[in-house]
Amino acid sequence: MPPSPRNAPAADRSPRQVFGRKIARRHPRGRRLLRLALWTLVIALLLPVPFVIAYRFVPPPITALMAIRWLGGAPIVQHWVPLDRISAALPRAVIASEDEKFCTHHGFDWVAIDNAYRAWRAGREPKGASTITMQVAKNLFLWPGRSIVRKAIEAYLTVLLEFFWDKHRIMEVYLNVIEWGDGIYGADVVAHRDFNKPASALTPQEAALLAAVLPDPRDWSAVKPTQYIAERAADIRADMPAMAVPSASGCR
Repeated sequence: MPPSPRNAPAADRSPRQVFGRKIARRHPRGRRLLRLALWTLVIALLLPVPFVIAYRFVPPPITALMAIRWLGGAPIVQHWVPLDRISAALPRAVIASEDEKFCTHHGFDWVAIDNAYRAWRAGREPKGASTITMQVAKNLFLWPGRSIVRKAIEAYLTVLLEFFWDKHRIMEVYLNVIEWGDGIYGADVVAHRDFNKPASALTPQEAALLAAVLPDPRDWSAVKPTQYIAERAADIRADMPAMAVPSASGCR
């Protein structure tokens, strides 16, 4: 009976077999670390999936940003309302302000990303290229920051949201979890705080003012707007009629 490859003399084995066995004997710890790293990566990729699927149907009880602000001493004031109980002017305003291609892209505005990259290469301050879907991913699951690692995780979560959710759900969650002041989250709470009315009763002008302060909601005010905020709101108000907005049956 011929010797098996395992028991065969070294002279009868191919150089590739001999080299492979030497590497295996010399680096068992390296192989274990590699397997551990691969399993860690798989678990990390799968971990957010059940949360993304669940949040497609139920309101998120808390977001990462809320938890971070709470640990810093801020309250959490939020009242969830369905999108059909929010004035149609508000999604139109935030799309005009934050993400004009919201209804047509799949999570990423590649033109805006390319323009931001070119500005960075030229040494200029890049204009934000974060879409509404990316902001939802960041607010729900991540910490504030601009590191490459955080951006990579945000991109992966954005893909998950666009795959499992429709635009209607993305906008609904966005308008209910977005930060609109210190400890203030969601359209209904900020509408009551700033205009003493529910989100369903917001006028186009009030919606434009609320959208105008989103880049810095803890320092800017919709009820006491600076000249810059007032001008920004006017630009948003002028763009709003042209914006497509999501509904249960699609964007229109």
